[in-house]
Amino acid sequence: MPAFVGQALRGEDLTVFGDGSQSRSFCYVDDLVEGIFRLLHCDYAQPVNIGNPVEITIKQFAEEIIKLTGTTQKIIYKPLPQDDPKQRQPDITRAREILGWEPKVSREDGLKITYEYFKSLPPEELKRSAHRFA
Repeated sequence: MPAFVGQALRGEDLTVFGDGSQSRSFCYVDDLVEGIFRLLHCDYAQPVNIGNPVEITIKQFAEEIIKLTGTTQKIIYKPLPQDDPKQRQPDITRAREILGWEPKVSREDGLKITYEYFKSLPPEELKRSAHRFA
């Protein structure tokens, strides 16, 4: 997400690896921290997925970024890294049952908040941020 937002704000085309059909799910940091906090304070000792089970393709996500930012950048495609997973979608059944937790912030709302944050950064910080998240 930060890489796409940074590219859009810098006026660069958005880079998608592969054909963009691989899926991802995005969990807003406040939700993630709340889930981890609840997990740390319970007695359950087995793995629990904390994340957002709503998935989207990388291509669709890049299109959402372009729409949100109002830019005219294009999506450019580069070869997919060999070890890139085709799907990332956590099963949060245990988190719901054991922790009473599920994400509350939608991808759309989290994206708007994240975009506003990156938009507020001075250009030199935006450039440094792009390298941390690329």
